[in-house]
Amino acid sequence: MEAFDTLAPLVGTKPACEALGMSRASLYRHKDKSNAPVVEPERRPSPPRALCPEEKQDVLDLMHSERFIDKAPLEIHATLLDEGTYLCSTRTMYRILEQQGELKERRNQLCHPAYAKPELLAEAPNQVWSWDITKLLGPVKWSYYYLYVILDIFSRYVVGWMLASRESATLAQRLIEESHWKQDIQPGQLTVHADRGSSMTSKPVAFLLADLGITKTHSRPHTSDDNPFSEAQFKTLKYRPDFPKRFGSIEDARCFCQAFFRWYNQEHRHSGISLLTPEMLHYGQAQQVLMARHAVMTTAYQAHPERFVHGAPSPIALPKAAWINPPPSAKKTSDEPLH
Repeated sequence: MEAFDTLAPLVGTKPACEALGMSRASLYRHKDKSNAPVVEPERRPSPPRALCPEEKQDVLDLMHSERFIDKAPLEIHATLLDEGTYLCSTRTMYRILEQQGELKERRNQLCHPAYAKPELLAEAPNQVWSWDITKLLGPVKWSYYYLYVILDIFSRYVVGWMLASRESATLAQRLIEESHWKQDIQPGQLTVHADRGSSMTSKPVAFLLADLGITKTHSRPHTSDDNPFSEAQFKTLKYRPDFPKRFGSIEDARCFCQAFFRWYNQEHRHSGISLLTPEMLHYGQAQQVLMARHAVMTTAYQAHPERFVHGAPSPIALPKAAWINPPPSAKKTSDEPLH
């Protein structure tokens, strides 16, 4: 507006607005607002039927009393009426609380603990396992089969699986114990991660893990991102072209899973582990396979270097670690190649 006030007396209002790219309607509206007198809002007088300050304080003290500290005004009002007492309306109680900045939940409720985000690091096979249970549809509505799967998060290798007609802590306990012995896990070597399902948090499973010297961790409630490896593996299972809408029997489902996990461990080239199979990485064959691949690419480059516009091919990078919820400082490190 200072530029307009300087220019307008010399050239006129319309040319000044055009030169400054200003609408004349906006100019006049601004002038009307700036010239309008400032009117202080009138304070609403207190009606004669309102509670006096002493009465308001008595009501507030009552609502702060041990008896009513966790009660809503509606409940306080009803309780007092049952006892033959009327102090004020429930709306007045709410108004008094609002004046004190206390319009919030007053009921006595359970305070859920703050769950820490699990941060798990695996730099080699058999350091961190993730396990979960998913449902497979049976032959008729409301019939299910329960697939238990234990996955190594570093190699993505399925170290154990089981298909059952029910979800049971005893079955989970047996699968974990058998997988532990097959992989020759030593005390203090392994961490097993799961969500907060009934089988995962059961005492039989907890006692077993303690006896075997295995550390257990759990996802935060209602946070599927805390168990990403198991969720991704289940997606791979259920998005297979031959995955049926329903299984005709538990034998049919078990036969499908046997073929799937054989393919997943031994044939599936996993994008998260440099297109190796989980079995290659889990059993220490990764470097040998990558070196053989690099030798093939080098031979092709030597034969036709003009076809490689970016120069000689470099070795495929293999992640150094696998994380569940990596801290910011670890995200860059986890993407560095293994040498």
